[in-house]
Amino acid sequence: MKPSAFASIHRHGLIRVAAATPLASVGDTVANAGAAIALAKQADGEAVDLVVFPELNLSSYAIDDLHLQAAHQRASEAALLRVAQETAKTRAALLVGAALVRNGRLYNCAVALHRGRILGVVPKTFLPNYREYYEKRWFASGMGLSGLSIDVGGEAVPFGTDLIFAARDLAHFTFHAEICEDYWAPTPPSTAGALAGALICCNLSASNIVIGKARERAMLAASQSARAVCAYVYSASGPGESTTEVAWDGQGLIHELGEQLAESQRFGEAAELLIADVDTGRLIQERLRMGTFNDAAIASGHPETRFRRIGFDHQPDFADVGLRRAIRRFPFVPNAPEKRDADCFEAFNIQVEALAKRLTAAKADRIVIGVSGGLDSTHALIVAAKAMDRLDRSRSDILAFTLPGFATGDDTKANAWALMKALGVTGEEIDIRPAARRMLEDIAHPFAEGEPTYDVTFENVQAGLRTDYLFRLANQRGGIVLGTGDLSEMALGWCTYGVGDQMSHYAVNVGVPKTLIQFLIRWCVRTDQYDAATDAILERILATEISPELVPAGADGAIQSTESIIGPYALNDFFAHYVIRHGMAPSTIAFLAWHAWRDDEAGRWPEDFPVAARTAYDLPTIVAWLEKFLVRFFATSQFKRSAMPNGPKVSAGGALSPRGDWRAPSDGIAGPWIDELRRNTP
Repeated sequence: MKPSAFASIHRHGLIRVAAATPLASVGDTVANAGAAIALAKQADGEAVDLVVFPELNLSSYAIDDLHLQAAHQRASEAALLRVAQETAKTRAALLVGAALVRNGRLYNCAVALHRGRILGVVPKTFLPNYREYYEKRWFASGMGLSGLSIDVGGEAVPFGTDLIFAARDLAHFTFHAEICEDYWAPTPPSTAGALAGALICCNLSASNIVIGKARERAMLAASQSARAVCAYVYSASGPGESTTEVAWDGQGLIHELGEQLAESQRFGEAAELLIADVDTGRLIQERLRMGTFNDAAIASGHPETRFRRIGFDHQPDFADVGLRRAIRRFPFVPNAPEKRDADCFEAFNIQVEALAKRLTAAKADRIVIGVSGGLDSTHALIVAAKAMDRLDRSRSDILAFTLPGFATGDDTKANAWALMKALGVTGEEIDIRPAARRMLEDIAHPFAEGEPTYDVTFENVQAGLRTDYLFRLANQRGGIVLGTGDLSEMALGWCTYGVGDQMSHYAVNVGVPKTLIQFLIRWCVRTDQYDAATDAILERILATEISPELVPAGADGAIQSTESIIGPYALNDFFAHYVIRHGMAPSTIAFLAWHAWRDDEAGRWPEDFPVAARTAYDLPTIVAWLEKFLVRFFATSQFKRSAMPNGPKVSAGGALSPRGDWRAPSDGIAGPWIDELRRNTP
């Protein structure tokens, strides 16, 4: 595939949408049409696929009984026809607001336009007639109207609340329109539209502003995008509308699955076009895995059998138009500090509560844990300490063992001991080297004869012995073995089968990816979960390179580096998120990773983000590590996950328990994923 084709958002299921905030007027349809045309042309220059304008933006909203004047009605229709004519050469589909007459009734309408053609007209269903609103004085409701047409400029076009607009030549570009009050209703029309297949739900709104209303709109847009499993584009009237009784702020919002992608400036003095790329491929995958979505369609009589699908030829050129969407390098970790702290609070307490319950249920006298001085065992140990505190039990009932082998470093061993002492747990040391030598001798391994053979057998003899000791110690001392392995290791199979990072009595870290563990430890330090002495040790451990310490350092003094073998954990966690949570195609994961990681923009990363956040990766590097990830995840590691112990699910990004989120054959292959990646990346 050519780089330009790979870089096209349309190749990866993304659609560029915009919420338009034109400068309004008090009933000047000529000015309103000109403002809409100008924004449509601006959107064309920014490769927008769909533009959503405010309610009645061509007619003006706050003109009261002027809506019932024949001259104004004709002017509104003329403005609509002018917009259609003068945007015939622009690429975007437009949703504009106009008051139109049909069969002796005036309707508040959303009109869909594309390349000069009027695709259809959707009347407003719910008309507010309370507080400052009097819409039933002027408009008829479109409730129940389906299968109809309306004459606009001498042409009959589809009319009704049963319309979905769908590009014939661009998969997943399907949208539905509702108007203002419709999504304040208990049963928003967009719910039926989404169940009928629309992926992008749009709201043309007037919505005058009062204190707190902007938050209410955002809440409704977020909740509807989450509940209807869709993208939601909202555009409210801005400055220029009549302020005889009310005022306007021009709020634009774009949400996807409950997450806000973009929000406009409010109370602006200039027209605005709020743009974001929504991921319709992600929406499709979410609907596929969410049985409740289909059940809701069944319960409501399958709306797709009642909706008309209005097709149009969008004519995408599949050019590289960049990406108008923030892609988090750490998808398991929010960028915003307040959200990050809230997530860390929840994650940490999920682990603590889960372990406390297991200790109570098992009637365990003690916790037995191996402590290496690395990230995972450190985090498991501090969770264990907090669980004991919660149960009002002594931390001395935590039996922590350091089990040095042939490659254990002095620094990590010192950190392990320092942490055990600072936390007040019972610390002991068992040197596994004599037992390891005996086993290597028994199996006639070359190392036993003095040859420096550091193969997988050499490594796993050490890893296995550590677990053997821990289980027997638990038997001896009435305890349970606490697992330390994390979600990232389980995804990659970077764990020895049957040992402590894959097997235990309870695996407290198994739902937490490596990148999140780093933030959890930082959060513990920042929020004073422990004392200053413990915090200082945690900081030292965070600064230590990740290593299994199973192979002695080389002649140059370099220690065994995990990430040089399996790839950067930051990238692997990125891949895991989009595979486990969203089931995305590998080429799309590569596309998103490329946009997330291709620039070294250190200035945009908070101080508490690790140095890895400031690293840039080019596309070939991303693709190479992604291919290795796919092989490890789909072809070589599932048998370990199929036998993994109990442990709490922590992240909404998914878990890998065969009893929970992830069920897969242990003898699967990676071929389809590798083929898709190779076919669709440069």
